Amino acid sequence: MKINKNFLDLEESYLFSTVNKKTREFAAAHPEADIIKLSIGDVTRPLCPAVIDAMHKAVDEMADEKTFRGYPPEQGYDFVRQAILEHDYLNRGIELKLDEIFLSDGAKSDCGNIGDIFATDNTVAICDPVYPVYIDTNIMNGRKDKIIILPCSAETNFLPELPAPGSAVPDIIYLCFPNNPTGTVASKEYLKKWVDYANANHSLILYDSAYEAFITDGKYPKSIYEIEEAKSCAIELRSFSKTAGFTGLRCGYTVVPHDLVFDGTELNKLWFRRQSTKFNGVSYITQKAAEAVYSIEGQKQIQDNLSFYRENAKIIFEGVKAAGFKAFGGEYSPYVWLKIPEGFTSWSFFDELLEKCNVVGTPGSGFGKMGEGYLRLTGFGSRERTLEAVERIKKTFSK
Repeated sequence: MKINKNFLDLEESYLFSTVNKKTREFAAAHPEADIIKLSIGDVTRPLCPAVIDAMHKAVDEMADEKTFRGYPPEQGYDFVRQAILEHDYLNRGIELKLDEIFLSDGAKSDCGNIGDIFATDNTVAICDPVYPVYIDTNIMNGRKDKIIILPCSAETNFLPELPAPGSAVPDIIYLCFPNNPTGTVASKEYLKKWVDYANANHSLILYDSAYEAFITDGKYPKSIYEIEEAKSCAIELRSFSKTAGFTGLRCGYTVVPHDLVFDGTELNKLWFRRQSTKFNGVSYITQKAAEAVYSIEGQKQIQDNLSFYRENAKIIFEGVKAAGFKAFGGEYSPYVWLKIPEGFTSWSFFDELLEKCNVVGTPGSGFGKMGEGYLRLTGFGSRERTLEAVERIKKTFSK
C-alpha cells in the first residue's frame, strides 16, 4: 500500500490550524489574558428567524411518514435551486438554467472537489496572496509543478495582471472577488479582460464569489456572469456561509453552464457525474433553511446581519488607520488587510499583537509570499469585542 505523496508537498499544517494552535498555547501560558479573535472568518450572529422557522418546520416534516424525505436529488431540490436561479441570476438579468446549479455543503468543498474533473497536467493560475485552499487542493491533485503564481500587490491594487504575451497560458484561472484576504473588488471592465483572455485561449475561470453579499451597490459585479460571454469560460462558486451565517450549517452552490465545453465534453455533465458518485447531497432541513433565505423576511433579516458585519469591518479599518497603520479592504468585504510596521514579519507581528493587545489576527504570509508584511483582521466578531480590540490596538500603537 502506498500513500498519495502529493500530500507530503503541503505545508505541515493548514494556516488557520496554526493560528488556533498558537492562540491556545498563548492562552495556556497566560490564563489571565482576555483574548479577542479577529482572525478566522467565522460568523458570530445567530441564524435569522426566517431560517430557524423553516428548519423547525422541516424537522417536523421529517417526523411524519407522509412528509419524510430520504436522499435528496443529486443537484438539490428544485424549490431551493429555483429560488437561487430567480433571486441571484434571473432578477439581475443573467440567463441561466436550473440544471446548471448544483447545491453543495459549501464553497470550500466545491473549490477542492472541482479539481476532480480536470486533468492533472493542466496548468493553474492562482493569485498571491490567496485563500490557501486553492493552492493546497491543486498540490493534493498532483499539480504542484503546474501552478502559475499571479502576484498581487498594493501597486496593482491587489488585482492580478493578465499573463504577458508570450508567457505560459494557464488552463485554469482562479479569481476571487470580493477578495479573501485583501478585500479587493473588481470592476466589470477589469473582469471583462479576464473573460476575453480565457475565451481567446480556451482557458477556464473558477470564480469564487463567496463574499458577493458585501457588495451593496451597482458599482461592482456580484457575479462573473454579469460579464458578457462569461458563461463560455467560467464556473462560479457561492456560499451561504457569510451571506446567511451558515458556517455551522453548511450549504453553498456551484454554477456550471452548459456552454462550458472542453475536449468536446460539457463540464456540466462531468460535474454531475462526479457529484452523483461522491456526494449524497445537502440535507432536506438545510435546503429548507437555504430556501428561507430568499423569502422577503429572510432577505431583510440577513441584510441586518450583513450590515452589522460591514459596520464592524468599517470600525476596524478606521481604527487601525487612526493607530497609524496603512490598511486596505473593509468596505465591500468583511476583511481588513493591514500593512504591518517595519521590522516585523507577518508571524512576529502576529505574536506582538497577541502579546501586547491580546488580539488575534491572521498572518498575511499564510496566504502566500506576497502576503508577507500584512495581517488580516475580520469583522465577524461581536460589536463589543470588535470595539475593544480596536481600542487596544490604538492605545498600543498610536504612539
